[in-house]
Amino acid sequence: MSTLAAAASTTSTGEAVQFWVLGTVAVIGALATILMKKAVHSALSLAGTMIILAVFYLANGAYFLGVVQIVVYTGAIMMLFLFVVMLVGVTAADSLTETIKGQRWLAAGCGLGFGILLIAGIGNASLKNSEGLAKANAGGNVEGLAELIFTKYVFAFEITGALLITAAVGAMVLTHRERTERAKTQRERALLRIREGKQITPLPAPGVYARHNAVDIPGLLPDGSISEKTVSATLRGRGQIRDVSGASLAELAALEQRSEEWLERGGDAEGGPTAQRTSSARNGTHPGGAGEARAEEEVK
Repeated sequence: MSTLAAAASTTSTGEAVQFWVLGTVAVIGALATILMKKAVHSALSLAGTMIILAVFYLANGAYFLGVVQIVVYTGAIMMLFLFVVMLVGVTAADSLTETIKGQRWLAAGCGLGFGILLIAGIGNASLKNSEGLAKANAGGNVEGLAELIFTKYVFAFEITGALLITAAVGAMVLTHRERTERAKTQRERALLRIREGKQITPLPAPGVYARHNAVDIPGLLPDGSISEKTVSATLRGRGQIRDVSGASLAELAALEQRSEEWLERGGDAEGGPTAQRTSSARNGTHPGGAGEARAEEEVK
């Protein structure tokens, strides 16, 4: 028995290397989660930390927790959170706006309380006696975990479940909007637009009367002025609309004219390709030149 206890309490070289390497990466990922300016980078750092925790679980024989950590937390919850952040477009400027008064002090207090609980839990941990994984997984890893959850830690488990249900219900309440009036019909909407003097017909397509019909090019009215209704307000707000003013169109026309003149000069100039082809055809030295000359004589 003493031999087994000594073997269980002894750390091998591989375990030590794994702990220090992966533990360092996990701590760096945790610090990057709270120090990164962009929310996407923070979410990726947290996902990396969760994967390393799953490796620790698997290395310690907690196979069920390791698989759940990867499939549920990293693969489902964190990736969903990451995609939501990417679609919504949260920037660093959003974190500077304090929507709830005193939330920074409240967050600091919660962090301090969590640190105290963590230190107390580590201080009360038994580091002298090690029973090993054989006793913990005697009836199977899933069975041993279920026994702890529903016996020793059942109160904490129920409290955690209640908090998660409360958070889900609160999210649904915040996003739900009760309709207090009857929805307007299509005819009522059309009459309302007419009374308010809004655009009744569909908006004109982009690029009408312009040289291109791309979505980032506004259409031109018959007098040559730009129609703001032909481009999206989103592109207008981003400044991604290309200039199709009179000056810009004039510069483009002048560039095309200079290109055409340069091509004509290059082809018809003395010694150019066009002149050489004409001279060789008349002399009969160009392939097919004699036939072309005879054809011209017959026509004459």
